[in-house]
Amino acid sequence: MNNTIRVRFAPSPTGPLHIGGVRTALFNYLFSKKHGGSFVLRIEDTDQNRYVEGAEQYIIDALNWCGIPFDEGPGKNGAFGPYRQSERKALYKKYAEELVAKGKAYYAFDTPEKLEFHRKDHEEKGKTFIYNWHNREKLSNSLTLTPEETRARIAAGEDHVIRFKTPYNETVTLHDQIRGDISIDASLLDDKVLFKSDGMPTYHLANIVDDHLMEITHVIRGEEWLPSLALHCQLYEAFGWKPPVFAHLPLIMKPTGKGKLSKRDGEKMGFPVFPLSWETSVGYREAGYFPEAVVNFLAMLGWNPGDDKELYTLEELINTFSLERVHNSGARFDPDKTKWFNHQYLQQKTDEELAVLFYPIIKEKITAVTQQPDLAYVTKAVRLVKERADFVNDLWDLSSYFFTAPEHYEEKAVKKQWKEKTASILGDLQKTLEGVPSFESVEVEAVVKDWIGAEGISFGMVMAPLRLAIVGDLKGPHLFDILSLIGKEESIRRIRIAIERLS
Repeated sequence: MNNTIRVRFAPSPTGPLHIGGVRTALFNYLFSKKHGGSFVLRIEDTDQNRYVEGAEQYIIDALNWCGIPFDEGPGKNGAFGPYRQSERKALYKKYAEELVAKGKAYYAFDTPEKLEFHRKDHEEKGKTFIYNWHNREKLSNSLTLTPEETRARIAAGEDHVIRFKTPYNETVTLHDQIRGDISIDASLLDDKVLFKSDGMPTYHLANIVDDHLMEITHVIRGEEWLPSLALHCQLYEAFGWKPPVFAHLPLIMKPTGKGKLSKRDGEKMGFPVFPLSWETSVGYREAGYFPEAVVNFLAMLGWNPGDDKELYTLEELINTFSLERVHNSGARFDPDKTKWFNHQYLQQKTDEELAVLFYPIIKEKITAVTQQPDLAYVTKAVRLVKERADFVNDLWDLSSYFFTAPEHYEEKAVKKQWKEKTASILGDLQKTLEGVPSFESVEVEAVVKDWIGAEGISFGMVMAPLRLAIVGDLKGPHLFDILSLIGKEESIRRIRIAIERLS
């Protein structure tokens, strides 16, 4: 085995990739890149009953969108393929039988009905049925049958599985890179099935064999696999193979902090839990998140760099990441914080970049060709409003009045701000604006303020109604910046229409 760091992300293609899975992939990616190693994608599709069409491509698309592509995997064959377990199934039987030959595993012929009978019988007596040292020699397997009987039953095509023979009366000491040393009483473990009657391996066998053959050096996976660690370590020992380093990542918890984050939480509280949309569930991509924001907030769930810095580029994450700083307790998911990350990344983009992203939304909203603004104009509008945007999609609500005149006016604002004298005041202001030679923001502001002073009227009687006429509401950036950008002709036209409609 070489000394190169090799890690793998091994999802099952049973549906969309949960963001917990994306984080597992991310931590594997960061660790491998930091150490100049390889990041392998392996599709664990041994359970054909749960296979979902399109799920494998979804996983690949999600990793690519996040900017954490795999080095080896389906479609990127390296020296350790194939990378789908269903294409490797001829391998596993040999290894299962090798364990039987070593006395580390055995054939079991118990029917599902017989096992169900034992479970119910134990329940009635207030006990739990565990298939292990306690009762394996009372059941139908190659430990209780003669070698001849066993061979005859296999030759006759009788359904059977291969079970691991869990050592009895010993303590299994395990080491996890995140959780330290763990001790487990082996006599409490069951004899797990390694090879099923349908000719397919279980996850446990296939996972160990593949990790060994693919020369995986570090297994970085979710906490839900921690209960399987004892079996996996025992299997390495049974084969006489050196185990990889194990690291079990903490769960991503619900926003309440209680229980594992689920799809239902997202549906109930209105946030995505998948990187890309799947059926009726909206993904982070479609919700308007930047991939770098998703990667950044996922990195901070269960890991911290040891300082107050929160915004990291992918390159910075690679340089800073270490398993030693991964927490061993669950990380609470905060939907507001995910928006905060996206807001930060949006603010970092140039006005021109945002204008390019925003332009298709404007084209969709404004259908008349004559109304289409140029990119330079969109860039100026974006500059004035982007500070309040979390997503590119927010920009339309924040800036629509730069592209279309208001068709209606906010009712409460009209009631409060449009007085008896407002039409007359704005009519006089309109004439003043017509005489402004340059319509630059600073100049327009100076002229209007001088006019208000000369007329002896309050600012409130002018500025709020003027904003209402221009925007249709009392929102938006500095009013004179809006006037300057939409221009003299359009500003005067909007004042005139407002006077007509609201008087």
